[in-house]
Amino acid sequence: MKSTTSKLTVPCIVAALFSCGALLGGCATSQSGSSYSQSQARGEMTVRMGVVESVRQVTLEGNKSGAGTVAGGAIGGIAGSNVGGGNRGSAVGTILGAVGGAVAGHAIEEHATKKAGLEITIKYDNGTLSAITQEADEQFRPGERVRVLTGGGVTRVSH
Repeated sequence: MKSTTSKLTVPCIVAALFSCGALLGGCATSQSGSSYSQSQARGEMTVRMGVVESVRQVTLEGNKSGAGTVAGGAIGGIAGSNVGGGNRGSAVGTILGAVGGAVAGHAIEEHATKKAGLEITIKYDNGTLSAITQEADEQFRPGERVRVLTGGGVTRVSH
């Protein structure tokens, strides 16, 4: 049985897979307590002091930018175009491959960018309470004294 995959198609699929990985990596945003964006540099932040009341583990949803859907659809379409005989079979394979690849790409993007997070409830020195959710890159325990930094629409907890 002769293979219907052309020599050009395999390198295209490999290149598309690497492109998909690059797109997904480029879409990831950090919600870390110790990570700052370029626009936050040299910006003033308000600092409040408080004590950790409770810490709850949460999941930070993955990105849904559409990059995984597009990349998956392209890869699936390329792979599907080699399925089926004749023009009609190839067209059906391309469509089914693109749809299946788009669904898979969307799921892969969301899963690959999902992160562990913490919901940290703080009792400030003035007696008020606040809950801040951020990436779980630093551990907090009830009773610990912490700093809460707020500025530029971002709030973070740090030691």
